[in-house]
Amino acid sequence: MPEELSDRPLWTPDPSTAEGSNIAAFQVWLADRRDLDFDDYRAMHAWSVREPDRFWGLLCEYFGIIRSGSDHPVRRGDRMPEVEWFPDLHLNYVEQVLRHADTDSVAIIDESEPGGLDTRKVTWRELRRQVAAVAAFLRSRGVAPGDRVVGYLPNIAEAVIAFLATASVGAIWSSCGQDYAASAAADRLGQLEPVVLIAADGYRYAGKQADRRSSIAELREAMPSVRTTIVVARLGLEIVDLTGIETWAEVSAGEHELEPTQVPFEHPLWVLFSSGTSGRPKGIVHGHGGVLIEHLKQMTFHLDLRPGDTYFWYTSPSWMMWNFQVAGLLVGATIVAYDGSPTAPTPEQLWSIAARHNVAVLGTSPAYLQACEKSGSRPTLGRDLRALRTLGATGAVLPPASYEWAARELGGRVALASTTGGTDVVSAFAGFVPTVPVRIGELSVPCLGVALEAWDNEGRPVIDEVGELVVTAPLPSMPLCFWNDAEGARYRAAYFDSWPGVWRHGDWITVTERGSVIVHGRSDATLNRNGVRMGSSDVYQAVEKLAEVKESLLLGVEYPDGKYWMPLFVVLADGVELDDDLRGRLRTAIVEGASPRHVPDEVIAVRGIPHTRTGKKLEIPLKRLMQGADLGDVADARSIDDPALLELFAAIAAEQQIRRGSREEVSR
Repeated sequence: MPEELSDRPLWTPDPSTAEGSNIAAFQVWLADRRDLDFDDYRAMHAWSVREPDRFWGLLCEYFGIIRSGSDHPVRRGDRMPEVEWFPDLHLNYVEQVLRHADTDSVAIIDESEPGGLDTRKVTWRELRRQVAAVAAFLRSRGVAPGDRVVGYLPNIAEAVIAFLATASVGAIWSSCGQDYAASAAADRLGQLEPVVLIAADGYRYAGKQADRRSSIAELREAMPSVRTTIVVARLGLEIVDLTGIETWAEVSAGEHELEPTQVPFEHPLWVLFSSGTSGRPKGIVHGHGGVLIEHLKQMTFHLDLRPGDTYFWYTSPSWMMWNFQVAGLLVGATIVAYDGSPTAPTPEQLWSIAARHNVAVLGTSPAYLQACEKSGSRPTLGRDLRALRTLGATGAVLPPASYEWAARELGGRVALASTTGGTDVVSAFAGFVPTVPVRIGELSVPCLGVALEAWDNEGRPVIDEVGELVVTAPLPSMPLCFWNDAEGARYRAAYFDSWPGVWRHGDWITVTERGSVIVHGRSDATLNRNGVRMGSSDVYQAVEKLAEVKESLLLGVEYPDGKYWMPLFVVLADGVELDDDLRGRLRTAIVEGASPRHVPDEVIAVRGIPHTRTGKKLEIPLKRLMQGADLGDVADARSIDDPALLELFAAIAAEQQIRRGSREEVSR
């Protein structure tokens, strides 16, 4: 990133915005009630890390979390992962959500593409009624605390209701979007041996209907533990080939008492799954209390959501951002569940939804913002986005050009909240806070309570240098365990093998002198030329500015003989050829936008870059492929957005191995 960009604030909170923020109110509360005075966010963050027991304990009080038992001790143990949070506390995530439910204001807006279903609005009272009805049905079928209920659903209101009903009885929820084939969904959900399956007859995407009735049958057959199947008539298709099913309309009907079961703080709430690009997807288990307190913190202080705000993050039930969006209900916000494409019928679809529903916080991906920029989209043209305060972005590194584009198109009033976190903690490590300026290419702050540092190879903290993202103190929403990992060996290997007792996340970051964070990409896909560590995102930001380049992928491939190969793969715009002139301009863009060290050994044009189904480039699996690993060992094709691309890269890897062999023969 060019040095001058990082010193230029892109967005600065005006005094009224800062003073009226949720985090400012918390700061006043701490001063008035606990004699804790902080001059600024950085001082408050330092305290939250220095005195974690007091910080997390006070959050229980501040948020008025409905609970029984004692808030003390806050935790037993302080060495990760052997930490137990609030061991004497009982609660239920759903009680906190439905404390807002005695009004006729809107809790969920259910949106579909134009030409699909009409917009539906679920009020808080109706949400409470349906959750109570579905929970009563689950109990009538013998579902008890600890049982698993799974969803094979699009992003619709029924998915949210099903989750809340499941959690209210103390059962464990897990879900998978219907863009996954039944076999891929079974690889995930089947591990849990669920007793109830809740599925939709299909979904709508990019103007087409996807019938999932046969997939439901296949999924049921693959999961013999399922005793009950509930089908949501999303497309209104006739269910003729499925026997022994219940309909959502019947299950969610009637008046019932809502009786959430209070469970221990660390009782499992849900299981999220890793992408599964290599090996079987890992089931990551999170607890009721850890998720509740972490998401209240994030929604309230970092996204600055308030009761009555509308909150919309484009996501899928397969991705942790779906869980993060449901969390808007915890603070009384209205959430938008959108079942459809972000770019159909036009690239401005998300902006249109945001305008139509007066969205205050809109979340999307860097890829969507880049696509909007390249297509010449004008978000505010013919749309009223005056309600929009914050634009969130996560899932990949956000290029500086996207910061500038968003500021130019939306105006200086809208803050761009780039965030880094993960499915692992179902939350964020660093991101935005409404009292600190946003600078191009930077995440403004580490989040409250997160002891985030960048470490060098020797395990020493570094400032203004690239290092490994580590977290040196436990967080309540860190996984309770991995599913079917009784001894915890896989869990410890995933995060604690490098430095015992310290969470290594697998990202390269720079922590700046002023406390902001710059993300450079996955450290497992490290570029390391002559001992200098580099991030691939710096190259993506440079080359994807060119109109000729749709997308790019850079790999740093180490070989056993010590040789190093750094190819750049580019997807070109229609009608563009990779000639010497374009190669030269790519080289110039990389030198000027990153450094001469980032210039690749070779540029290769490909028809596409494979991604996980949550949109992440397959840097690590493709690097292993180039190193000679078998295709079947590096990635499960069912977890890839375009499986045929794996064969393309396997062919390139085979050709590279032949070339290496030929060069070795010549050298001999």
